[in-house]
Amino acid sequence: MASDMRRLLVDGLFRQHNSGLLRFLARRLGCRDRAADAAQEVYLRLLRFAGSGSIAHETSYLYAAAANVAADLTRARITEERRTAGDLPDCLPDPAGAAETERPDDAAAARQRLRLMQAVVDELPPRCREVFLLNKIDGLSHGEIANRLGISRNMVEKHIIKALLHCRRRLTEGTGGGAGR
Repeated sequence: MASDMRRLLVDGLFRQHNSGLLRFLARRLGCRDRAADAAQEVYLRLLRFAGSGSIAHETSYLYAAAANVAADLTRARITEERRTAGDLPDCLPDPAGAAETERPDDAAAARQRLRLMQAVVDELPPRCREVFLLNKIDGLSHGEIANRLGISRNMVEKHIIKALLHCRRRLTEGTGGGAGR
């Protein structure tokens, strides 16, 4: 029943506001094709999340969701541009870049640090590891991760804190002479 109500709500919003929503997103994203993709994501999010309670101002809700999607896409695009430009997140060494500018033994040490970091991250429980990588590698915000995985922002934060503490502890053990876990 709630699902049918959700579909009716989203269908009505689509019929009434789609052209305005596309213009709004095109201004935010600078591209009509990205705006069309973003609008589709807005409607999908509304289908997933709307209808769980009544929405007092449906149009405001629609445009707030659109602004969130546009911000998510912009952050994802910036993250991808940084990655393709060779900027890896601070938590990982860049062995490819290091190999070009450092001595061979420095490049080998960077590769070894990368393998160690990968092994430490692989020790995390699967969901914790997934949340951590979505945040640190893919650059997703806590809210984006929560939406993508269907968990609360609070749980996302707990997973990231757990992962960071684990990595810090294990990497400190690795460099400080501590043994194992």
